[in-house]
Amino acid sequence: MGRGKIEIKRIENATNRQVTYSKRRTGIMKKAEELTVLCDAQVSLLMFSTTNKLHEYISPSITQKEFYDKYQRSSGVNLWDSQYEKMQENLKKLKETNNRLRKEIRQRHGEDLEGLQLQQLCGLEQNMLKSAERIRHKKFHVLGTQTETCKKKIKSHLEAHNNLLRGFEEGDTSCHYGFIPHEDDYDEDNGGSQVFAFRLQPSQPSLQDAEAAYGSYGLTLA
Repeated sequence: MGRGKIEIKRIENATNRQVTYSKRRTGIMKKAEELTVLCDAQVSLLMFSTTNKLHEYISPSITQKEFYDKYQRSSGVNLWDSQYEKMQENLKKLKETNNRLRKEIRQRHGEDLEGLQLQQLCGLEQNMLKSAERIRHKKFHVLGTQTETCKKKIKSHLEAHNNLLRGFEEGDTSCHYGFIPHEDDYDEDNGGSQVFAFRLQPSQPSLQDAEAAYGSYGLTLA
């Protein structure tokens, strides 16, 4: 039994419409590939779904640009003239905007003032005064921020310094007194008094231990 004829009209159901598009897209892509292989044809195929998703096929023996150029030569239709004219018009507007902005920059530097009327000069002066005021406000804000940062750093250093002094005065156990012999003032032959250099060393014995160890010698702080 033959397949019934399907009426060609828009499928209202969105799901069915998408499924049909996917199936028929695969079929037409296959036909385009078959035409390329069997008939040595150059085929270009472009499709956009309802969601604007692009699907395309181009014969391996040609690029899209070459295909469009070939189409233009065969049909006598220039596909790029309108686009080129739009690009030229847009470029002209951009050049005018660029020239205007450059002139405004020169005028803000006190240059290219010829041809300006009194009202324009007054407006330019007001704009520059406002700009200078904004710059001055920003400068003072930056200076204030840097000053506050420096004050905080100084306060932090002072607190650390005071903590070190307090720990030293309270006899912090992490600091010990050490004695290093002063070779220039020690007379071994005459049995003179031995002089020691005094400095802080974390790993040396305390002052009391040193006095007990060197009780028979005179101690001089150097």
